[in-house]
Amino acid sequence: MTAMRRIAAASAIGTMLEYFDFAVYNSLAAVVFNRIFFPSFNPLSGTILAFATFAVGYVARPLGGVIFGRLGDRRGRRAVLMTTLLLMGSATVGIGLLPTYQDAGIVSPLLLVLLRFVQGTALGGEWAGAVLLSFEHGADDQRGRNGAWAQIGPSLGTLLATGFLAALTLAMPAAAFQAWGWRIPFLASALLIAFGLWLRTGVAETPRFEQLRARQAMARAPIRDVLRGHWRRLLIAGGVRIGPDVQYSLLVAFTLTYLTGVLHKSRALALLAVSIGCAVSAVAVPYFGALSDRHGRRPVYAAGLVLAVAWGCAYFALLDSLMPSMICFAVALGFLIHAVMYGPQAAFIAEQFPTPVRYAGSSLAYTFVGIVGGGLAPMLFTLMLRATGSTFALSAYLAAAMMLSAVALLAARETHRLPLD
Repeated sequence: MTAMRRIAAASAIGTMLEYFDFAVYNSLAAVVFNRIFFPSFNPLSGTILAFATFAVGYVARPLGGVIFGRLGDRRGRRAVLMTTLLLMGSATVGIGLLPTYQDAGIVSPLLLVLLRFVQGTALGGEWAGAVLLSFEHGADDQRGRNGAWAQIGPSLGTLLATGFLAALTLAMPAAAFQAWGWRIPFLASALLIAFGLWLRTGVAETPRFEQLRARQAMARAPIRDVLRGHWRRLLIAGGVRIGPDVQYSLLVAFTLTYLTGVLHKSRALALLAVSIGCAVSAVAVPYFGALSDRHGRRPVYAAGLVLAVAWGCAYFALLDSLMPSMICFAVALGFLIHAVMYGPQAAFIAEQFPTPVRYAGSSLAYTFVGIVGGGLAPMLFTLMLRATGSTFALSAYLAAAMMLSAVALLAARETHRLPLD
């Protein structure tokens, strides 16, 4: 494995593990977790509680962003990434070992909330470091493509998770899957942890941080410096994430609930549609990252925002057709449009901050906005559907999120050819 390929793989493995868990959890929230962790509620209310528990992971991310963002700018990118991968992986495996409500009562959902909190804290420091690992190792004219390697982790993780769940669904009876089969994906994530640690052990610290360390020019208080000296860029970097985050939660989390719980389609079809979309995204994300190296971050990103609004207006109509081909097409198209924004996003955010505070600034932008973007979206989609009985409000919510990101993008300057410092 060449050095740059190893760096790219080491960059992607952490976000791959995160979204492997993301996809497994959300696939199970509406069909398993609402029954084994929240059995005293009706199915829809149990689903809302399961999604609320999922949101805890997002709420914990700012704590991780503060802790690990500071350490990443003070101690180095690589050391923090080893810590966050171990912490995140241990919590994921822990979910697979949890007792159910029937076995432990209220202790069971409380432990689930605690482990989701640990996962979120670890992830709060993981994303920025994963981006910077390849971003700061690579050439300046390839920052969009190199930053995008961490961005393919979600697609690969979701693809692996949905494929794994589909195989388990076909291989065992539904009763066995609900009794113990749901634990297998969480326990199997230990293999991803081991592989990730092996990859990251063989990767050196980034050259830009080594230059800072050689000059003893590390920021003494990176979080304070970001909030005082780079607050406007922090708002911009966070703002552009809102729309894509909401769309991703709609595609990966709520779509499964809508197809199985509202339209009464099979879970196999829902997982197939998401798997096809993830495969499309895994190919498209680095392409659009590289495209932003040639044409700029803002034009590519803006095209994605416009396309996402148009797609959101037609999405539920395509799902409601009940035709498997239309369902798969609608989901795959959504993932492709999301990739238009997700490809250049990592480089765009990292370019907002100078090297001494790049880890802290990127972490804060990623974690705080994640709460209102992706963290609450699955629960809000479910609540809106229950309150209105219509999908119009859901499409309007998606469009509003895209408009917020458009405002942030308009306030930004083009960064793809500017020097990093």
